Amino acid sequence: MLANFLYWTASIADLEFNFLSYFKFSMTVLLSKFRIDYSDLVIISCNANAAPKSKTKEWFDSLIRPFRQSGEGNHIKERELETFQYRTDRYLRLRELLQDHSSDSNLVVMTLPILRKGDFSAPLYMAWLDTLTANMPPFMLVRGNQTSVLTFYS
Repeated sequence: MLANFLYWTASIADLEFNFLSYFKFSMTVLLSKFRIDYSDLVIISCNANAAPKSKTKEWFDSLIRPFRQSGEGNHIKERELETFQYRTDRYLRLRELLQDHSSDSNLVVMTLPILRKGDFSAPLYMAWLDTLTANMPPFMLVRGNQTSVLTFYS
């Protein structure tokens, strides 16, 4: 059984390496098709589902504190925070990764997190966006609608 475990562990590591190599090659091809100059291309392989650091959680709590008050208006409710704790932790972890790998960038391009309307309050969504972009280099959030808007000729 141990021999099988070692075999599969090696296979998973090889699969991840091949996937990252393929993804890097695909990204290189895409950048060249759109004639985008770049100096370095880094594919980050990490566990984005890992728990964020306590310092990051404290920062987020201070960010949403004004929106957690009860009363009139659109506020973040405790139940909503509990329901979307997984997503909040994921965005907090992405913030840490962005700070580690993109803090010296000239421009960060990222897909806009799109979720169904009505699932969560506007202040929580804006807090997520602020979490990703606050104190970062210029940030461009891109949203697609499955319609091709850029045309390239090879």
